[in-house]
Amino acid sequence: MIRINLLGRNRPKAVRASVPLEDTLQYVLGAIALLVSIGALYGHYRLLDQENTKYLAHIQKQTGEKARLEHLKAEVVNFEAQKIVLQQKIGIIEGLQRNRTGGQELLDAIANTVSRSDTVWLVSVERRGNGLNIRGSAGSINAVANYITQLKRSGFFQGVEIRETHQDASSKGVELFVFNITADFAPLPPAAATPAAIAPQPAGKAGKT
Repeated sequence: MIRINLLGRNRPKAVRASVPLEDTLQYVLGAIALLVSIGALYGHYRLLDQENTKYLAHIQKQTGEKARLEHLKAEVVNFEAQKIVLQQKIGIIEGLQRNRTGGQELLDAIANTVSRSDTVWLVSVERRGNGLNIRGSAGSINAVANYITQLKRSGFFQGVEIRETHQDASSKGVELFVFNITADFAPLPPAAATPAAIAPQPAGKAGKT
């Protein structure tokens, strides 16, 4: 289509609205500030993450160290318990050695029965005549029963009776059972009869009167 300008005037050109320079600068500066803020936040986040990782590693190290110290503490407690038991054994042996009236036979008999029993420790042995009051501790009830059996089988002790047994609540880290046993000590075990002594005599060969 052909357009004819009848008025003889030039058609005004469209005017473009110009953006002020200050507004442009504000937009640019705002964008830069936003990017800087995001970068600063990301850097701060990375720093916190690194510190958190370091703290976690430190906590794990301290946890391992705590477990190691607790293990050492348990070993020390066990060592102290064994030390007390050994001191009690030494005290009993020294007490028996001071009392030499039949003390050697009694010491040997007591030592033999204890050596045949596992996890049994004596605390005291009181003697009145041939009567004995034995106090001690053991690692289990079965160990106490086994010690009583050893006393009876030795042949040196008669009338063996358990008076008391209970778990020692004061011992920590080690399970102990306290016991109290009474018995009569016979310095010489009863001699076994020989076959010749118990063999019947043949008929008609009785001794002359």
